[in-house]
Amino acid sequence: MSHAPDRPRGSVAQPLSPPPAAGGLGAARPWGHAADPAGPGPLAEIRQRQQATWASGDYAVIGTTLQIVGERLAEAADIRAGEHVLDVAAGNGNATLAAARRGADVLSTDYVPALLDRGRARAAAEGLAVRFVVADAESLPCADGACDAVLSTFGAMFAPDAARAAAELLRVTRRGGRIGLASWTPGGFVGRLFEVLAAHVPPPPALAPPVRWGSEEHLQALLAAGAGRLRARRRMFHFRYRSAAHWLQVFATCYGPMTKAFEALDEPGRAALAADITALLDAANTGGAGTLVVPAEYLEVVIERA
Repeated sequence: MSHAPDRPRGSVAQPLSPPPAAGGLGAARPWGHAADPAGPGPLAEIRQRQQATWASGDYAVIGTTLQIVGERLAEAADIRAGEHVLDVAAGNGNATLAAARRGADVLSTDYVPALLDRGRARAAAEGLAVRFVVADAESLPCADGACDAVLSTFGAMFAPDAARAAAELLRVTRRGGRIGLASWTPGGFVGRLFEVLAAHVPPPPALAPPVRWGSEEHLQALLAAGAGRLRARRRMFHFRYRSAAHWLQVFATCYGPMTKAFEALDEPGRAALAADITALLDAANTGGAGTLVVPAEYLEVVIERA
């Protein structure tokens, strides 16, 4: 399989060299051009603020611990050598690396350049040839039907315009291709954490809860225009830290949404938020005294493109 050299960030992927045949999958096709960028509207300001939020802190510190989710998703989506695979809202590249390790030709996208830089460094450390392009989940840098598979682990779910993001996932996936998603569930630990954050720092009224992507019924409605068979499985990721205080220190420093929440509050407000998060962690801890193990439910979904 041949790979084009890396391009400057923000450029559009160019046509690929033909990959080896793999049972009829992965036939040579150009990645093509991006959809029109999301224009101004009620969600435009939210999109800009959200981008700044994810650029704050150092999400890669947390993202790296979630690697197992990308590996599981790559297996569930049956990623094959030579396929064109797009990772949407890739962060520091968990699903990107998982697909590249399986011999796929991977395009890794995110709207935070610093996170792509971290993914690029990880890929280089393993000798994996991956393309990295700055792109929004609502405006993907691929032609219609250019991808054999599209993956997103805890990424597309945060797009402000869920309908547009879902339409883009469908647009770039070829008929018979697969869309693989991992999304936190409303009733799981992360869903409850977002409720705690929202109680202290309410989100914009126009922004729908991202954990709706963790509902099978919601995804079926969101992707109804082009989805065929949908396979869903509830899985657990376990956060493992020394203590609730350790978890809180890492997330308050590195996890953009939490970093911004603490910055928005005065000192009493920060203390109250920290106390509520600590109570949530203590209640969810299954590790016993002296450590922290918190099960966090997420929905793993693979959709066949109709």
